[in-house]
Amino acid sequence: GRRGAGRKPVWIRLWRRGKSGRRGGLRKRLETEARASAPSAMAERPEDLNLPNAVITRIIKEALPDGVNISKEARSAISRAASVFVLYATSCANNFAMKGKRKTLNASDVLSAMEEMEFQRFVTPLKEALEAYRREQKGKKEASEQKKKDKDKKTDAEEQDKSRDEDNEEDEERLEEEEQNEEEEVD
Repeated sequence: GRRGAGRKPVWIRLWRRGKSGRRGGLRKRLETEARASAPSAMAERPEDLNLPNAVITRIIKEALPDGVNISKEARSAISRAASVFVLYATSCANNFAMKGKRKTLNASDVLSAMEEMEFQRFVTPLKEALEAYRREQKGKKEASEQKKKDKDKKTDAEEQDKSRDEDNEEDEERLEEEEQNEEEEVD
């Protein structure tokens, strides 16, 4: 027979064993380096990057007419495709943030990424959705501030009522003391 027939290539053997022959050499070293350099929030498994099935199912049902069903495999494929799209868009948006020497992605980065990825037709609907979101947030903020003002007014009114009640009680106590003093003087 041929020499080395059935043997694995050298790189696979090195992958499984270190140069010194110990198990887990190169692979273990690469995994350790990846864990040390990666942020703790990174996904440990590819499945962790998938979007939640419930969300995907709801979106699919909203897009399809009533009475149309979708197989589990098709749902899974759509979920993976959506996850890949989100990761790709995030990566492109991150490049724009890095060019701007920022660590935080913002809406303009995402819109620029959509254009770079040649999804220009999504830009207008995204801008409209972003404006609607901002209006909603502004409305919530104003409602919260108004609620806080109303609460403060109510608290101030209660404090004034309490202070009036306390003043009235003090006045009543003083009157009672004066009446007692007068009675003692008369006796």
